[in-house]
Order: sequence, then C-alpha cells, then structure tokens
Amino acid sequence: MAQTDLETPVTTESGLPPLDLLIAAPRGFCAGVDRAIRIVELAIEKYGAPVYVRHEIVHNRFVVDELRQKGAVFVEELDEVPDDAPVVFSAHGVPKAVPFKASERGLTWLDATCPLVSKVHRQAERLSEQGRHILFIGHQGHPEVIGTLGQLPDGAMTLVETIADVATLVVADPDNLAFLTQTTLSVDDTAGMVEALRARFPNIQMPRGEDICYATSNRQAAVKRIAHQCDAMLVIGAPNSSNSVRLVEVAEREGTRAILVQRGECIDFDWLDGVKTLGITAGASAPEILVREVVDRLATRYTIREREVEAVAERMIFKLPRGLAA
Repeated sequence: MAQTDLETPVTTESGLPPLDLLIAAPRGFCAGVDRAIRIVELAIEKYGAPVYVRHEIVHNRFVVDELRQKGAVFVEELDEVPDDAPVVFSAHGVPKAVPFKASERGLTWLDATCPLVSKVHRQAERLSEQGRHILFIGHQGHPEVIGTLGQLPDGAMTLVETIADVATLVVADPDNLAFLTQTTLSVDDTAGMVEALRARFPNIQMPRGEDICYATSNRQAAVKRIAHQCDAMLVIGAPNSSNSVRLVEVAEREGTRAILVQRGECIDFDWLDGVKTLGITAGASAPEILVREVVDRLATRYTIREREVEAVAERMIFKLPRGLAA
C-alpha cells in the first residue's frame, strides 16, 4: 500500500498528523522465552544472587539488563563461572560437552533450552544412531546452530545455509541422509531449501514433525497478514535475534519496506516520512513493554489510531524444570 503521491499532511485537533497502526498478533514472547526467563528468576530466588547465565538467556538487551539488575551475571564460557555458583544455559541450547563439563566441575546447573530446540537435539541423536548423516539447515555461528551441531561428534552433521550450498554438497552416501532445521528460520526460505534437498537427494529422510517452531511460523504469518495493508513496518527485536531478522525479510518479501528497531528511542522519523499506515510486530524475545514503548514514542509525533490484527491464537505453555516449578 505504498504512497505514490505527495499530499499535504493532514493534521488533527492535536496538531499532529494521523498515523494508523496495525499491530500484529501474535507477537513478542513465545513460551520458550517465557520459560527461560522464569528459570533465571526462580534460580535467583532459590540460590540467591549471583546466578550465572552462559550466553544471553534470550537475544534481547532489555531482557538481559532486567535480569542483570535482579542478580544474573552473563558470561560467554563456562570457564568464567566460579566453582560454587549456579549456572543457567540459555534458551538457544548448548553443545553436549557444556553440561558434561559443568557436571565434572560439580557445578549446579539448570538447562533453559527451549523444549522445541531440545526436540531437534533428540531427533539428531536418533538419526545418528540409525547411521544417517544429517544435513542441518541453519545460520552459521548462531548459538542454536552451535548447540545442535554440538550434540553429535564432529562430522556427523553438515551445515547447509543456502540453496547454492545444496548444489555443491559432497556426501559419502546420498541414500542415507536426513535433514533437520534451526527453529527460527524463514518458513518460505526453508521450504525452498527442503525442495532443493529432496530434488537432489530423493531418499533423504524428513523430520518427524516441523522443526521451525510454532512461534516463528505464527509471527511470520501475522506479518504476512498485515504487510500488504501497510506503507512500512517496524519489527521490534535485536539484530542478533534470528527470528526478528526473519520478520523484516518476510515483510520485505510481501513488498513492504521494513526495519528492525530495538527500542522506542531508535525510531528514525525521517524513515517514516510519508507513512500513513504502519505495521508493528515484535520478535519472540521482545517483551510487550517494548511494543508499548514504541507506540508511545510514535505518539509524540503522530495522532495514533491502533488496531490489533490476530492471525492465530497462541496458548502454548512449557513446564519448568523439576526443582523450580511451584
């Protein structure tokens, strides 16, 4: 719904130009993120501060800073955790060697890995036990990818990032392959990758169920539902959040320009020049408070009229680890 003419801006009684907001639903926190944050909070209540967290618990600076104020200490490696301190592993999952080393040191550790990521880990183990080589679709260097590849010995999985990678794959036994995927990928991009893999390796084994998580799929569907009604879209999330970056790509693929913002203060009002209808969504690690912050920031320059557009209802809840559940 791009604006092609240069109309004189309409003003309201407040003297501010009007701006219609279409706010996507679902958006923001998913069940895995809720669970991971709650694990850190409950660990602090149980053990007292500080509680160490290996890697950012989720990819959102606001969330990390809030937990830091409560007593969490974020580190990148297990070596940075003192011998007498409890440690939590992030929602993205960790290589199998990490909890093994923690146990060797006698550390008290809690695993906040999203259950849907853990499901992929278990699938990888089963496929490996069957003697299959696994092609893993994902983004190199992402913590979830590092954690999943680390579930098996080196060489048991091959990372595949693009359709071009599929064409150059060299495998020992083309008839004894399986594939799995990172949970936060673009649904459309992954479908193309899967099609390419099946075309080249007709006997490749599919996952038992969809690896891309429900929250990623739902948030992308919600963006698709509103993007064509918008002149532009703001996606609230961190640049290192895979699912948030994918939401920007989904909007752009629908023909709507989009940009990632972390906070209300990050809004570039020049970028919004000429926009009359603005879409807003948030990645799975962005709390609703940041959505309201963005709306409040927009309200300093516009007279806001907002409407939520729901694509699907979410009711997923994940159980807490034993010993932390109320």
